[in-house]
Amino acid sequence: MSDLTTQRNTKVRGRGHLLNEAFFQNHHEEAAHILEGYPVEDILRVLQGTSPKNAANLLASITPPVAADTLAIMPTDLLKHVVPHLSPSLASSLFQRLDEDLQRAILFRVPERYAQEIRSYMTYPEESVGCIMDPKFFVLQEESTVREAMVQVRTRAQKDVHDVYVIDRAQKLVGRISVRDLLLVDPEEKLHSVMVQDLPTIHPLESREEIIELFGERHFFTIPVVDLDQRLLGVVRNEAIIKASQEDASADLLTMVGANKDERALSPVWFSVRKRLPWLQLNLLTAFLAAFVVGMFEGTIAKFTALAVLLPVVAGQSGNTGAQSLAVVIRGLALRDIRPSQWLRVSGKEVYVAFLNGLAVSATACLAVGLWSRSLGLVFIIGLSMIISMVIAGLSGAIIPIALKALKQDPAQSSSIVLTTVTDVVGFFSFLGLATLLSSLLET
Repeated sequence: MSDLTTQRNTKVRGRGHLLNEAFFQNHHEEAAHILEGYPVEDILRVLQGTSPKNAANLLASITPPVAADTLAIMPTDLLKHVVPHLSPSLASSLFQRLDEDLQRAILFRVPERYAQEIRSYMTYPEESVGCIMDPKFFVLQEESTVREAMVQVRTRAQKDVHDVYVIDRAQKLVGRISVRDLLLVDPEEKLHSVMVQDLPTIHPLESREEIIELFGERHFFTIPVVDLDQRLLGVVRNEAIIKASQEDASADLLTMVGANKDERALSPVWFSVRKRLPWLQLNLLTAFLAAFVVGMFEGTIAKFTALAVLLPVVAGQSGNTGAQSLAVVIRGLALRDIRPSQWLRVSGKEVYVAFLNGLAVSATACLAVGLWSRSLGLVFIIGLSMIISMVIAGLSGAIIPIALKALKQDPAQSSSIVLTTVTDVVGFFSFLGLATLLSSLLET
């Protein structure tokens, strides 16, 4: 009888565990709302009893201060399995709430690949908004009541807090309410019904000048800093702006005596020459490479002079396609919308876009060439080469900046030179190569 009872209890516990897993997987936002009311030690025990993916989803939905406190006491074994399931941007925003020593200790304990990605999201250029934002902001969930919010303000908020920012379970900014207004509205109202939703926001990679303008236009104590998905990353306080302005004034004095290392619009002529000349020389070499490719098919061009007329058309469309792809990817890297590890997904999307655009552009080009030349062979060759060159250009425009970023180079400075070489060579080679292989079609 005791064995049967033991087996029955084991089955019940097993079914209970499966129910918990299913609830955490399909309703992690509701579970996070419940867990937030627990001490962090109890939250940790719950996370230890579920799968790493479910634990990461719960952490991502819990209010950031509580999630950061939970990470701070998480044992090494659990960190190694849970952190890789968090997005690097979310993990970085949670880690920045912790002391620097604790940040280093946690990052040392997670796989190096993920640690490097998280570190990249925790660093910002010197003149950017991200350098002066406060990541330890006070925040509340939109489904909280005013009464619950007042309790949280008393127990968790800093004494000098003026504005309370409101987020949803995806950590996206949805509104703001002042502490004074909390005292004037019905305690049973939900925050989402009493908050202000029209808020100025700024991206962490914007310049300090942008945030100064925002403070001038909207007289707030703080300005929220969000990423491209509107996830709240921090706040910039007006006192931080004053301090940053004072530091900028000191930096300007250094610039006046030549202490600045980077080229600016009014940098000395020879300084600019030294910065730019190496890239121009490299560009000359790549131009010779493109010329060499054309020279390989000199006989074909001499035999079919129409090819020389159409050669710039193929190369031009290839170059424009690559430039479009390049601009989108560089912007995504600059704003941290994409990471080098996402190269396959990004390049796949750009190839697909280039292919569809190639079909449309090729159809137009074929129509024009057909009316001009009356040669079906030439129409087929330019149509096929246009598609091939545009697809490779789209792929190159995505891969080149990501590769340079992974190699710690500046994609904005050198991507265009490499891309120009690829698009010219591929455009010339595809068009002239097909014309050589299918020269019999041109003779008819």
